[in-house]
Amino acid sequence: MASQYDVIVVGSGPGGYVAAIRASQLGLKTAVVERESLGGICLNWGCIPTKALLKSAQVFEYIKHSKDYGITVGDSSADFSAVIKRSRGVADSMSKGVAFLMKKNKIDIISGNGKVKPGKKVEVTAQDGKTTEYEAKSIIIATGGRARQLPSVPLDGVKVIEYRKAMTLENRPDSMLVIGSGAIGVEFAYVYASMGTKVTIIEFLPNIVPVEDEDISKELLRQYKKMGVDIYTSSEVTKVDTSGKGCKVSVKTPDGEKTFEADIVLSAAGVVANIENIGLEETGIKTDRGKILTDDYYKTNVDGYFAIGDVTKGQALAHVASAEAIICVEKIAGLPHVEPLNYNNIPGCTYCTPEIASVGYTEKAAREAGYELKVGKFPFSASGKAKASGTPEGFVKVIFDAKYGEFLGAHFIGNNVTEMIAEVVAARRLETTGHEILKAVHPHPTMSEAIKDATEAAYGEAIHL
Repeated sequence: MASQYDVIVVGSGPGGYVAAIRASQLGLKTAVVERESLGGICLNWGCIPTKALLKSAQVFEYIKHSKDYGITVGDSSADFSAVIKRSRGVADSMSKGVAFLMKKNKIDIISGNGKVKPGKKVEVTAQDGKTTEYEAKSIIIATGGRARQLPSVPLDGVKVIEYRKAMTLENRPDSMLVIGSGAIGVEFAYVYASMGTKVTIIEFLPNIVPVEDEDISKELLRQYKKMGVDIYTSSEVTKVDTSGKGCKVSVKTPDGEKTFEADIVLSAAGVVANIENIGLEETGIKTDRGKILTDDYYKTNVDGYFAIGDVTKGQALAHVASAEAIICVEKIAGLPHVEPLNYNNIPGCTYCTPEIASVGYTEKAAREAGYELKVGKFPFSASGKAKASGTPEGFVKVIFDAKYGEFLGAHFIGNNVTEMIAEVVAARRLETTGHEILKAVHPHPTMSEAIKDATEAAYGEAIHL
């Protein structure tokens, strides 16, 4: 007879392990199926280890510019293998932390490849090939995503790589061509460029970091070019020749076909959902354009089966998966007043230098939605804290509805701005208006007071501009 659970979660990423913990908290007997490492891609190969790499790169940048702070440092160099080792160590320790949380919350961990089956069952194939069947009243699919492979750029794992390999290269390449300028692309571009690699970015769309407000894209472009990164937008990689020592990359640009040479090509053209070979067709679960279809509480078309995270239509972000997990489980448990997630109030963060953080409407999207706007910008070059920190690059941009003062969106680029965006998320959640931001006293000197300064600019009351 199959083992019985209230909830089985397939996948232990930031959606899966959060779903399991919340289910256990609510008194549900819970198990998690994981084929690799607890914490999933985010913790082991994405969010966490990349931030460790970025921190090492930033420390190296500080050392190289120590004279700007009145400090003289002798010859310094980046020990690339030690940087990689530190990153892997951070990821390993965090994965052990998830294992501790599973044990603390009395959640069973089932190792192997999970496949959903009809009748509210999950078949798990262990490494030795043995299959075991488990049953649950509710099954949550949280299998995450993987790097998108472009037809014109087949990965070989040696010269043409994706983000996992970029985190474990044995030696720093002298040159790298990055395909795609989303978060993954620009973060790795910064890591390698700061350590001495000649980096070229190829972006298919007209702007780098294309989901961001156009002013943010232009500022990051300016900062990256200043750092020595070559960037080509409205351009497409058509072929990669790896027959020689390095890579010869054919690129269709607005100025015609060009050929670039690089030691390594990093394909960072987004992610795709892991929905193949997990039993969806056999179980009758519907998909559309590579995503599992669900209602607002993540129930699929088949009773007892749910899906959260990168396999669904929402933004492919760790914090989105975690939020969806809690909503999904609380609905399964029958809690009252469970609210659907507002996908227009999801913060996005990119941890390159300068950092990017945003939430809500871009200026272009707000105008297209028919709003009359009040837009304010405050440059960090006018911020005492930013100047004292030696990081005056970037700005805060805020967008309000001119009629009612609704906080429509905010877009930051600068040092440590990913730590500032939560204020705007909370303010928008509470339906805070621009007038209330004006009257909310912000501490001085801080980077965060730039939010109030930008709001003052939007309402024609700027003090520090």
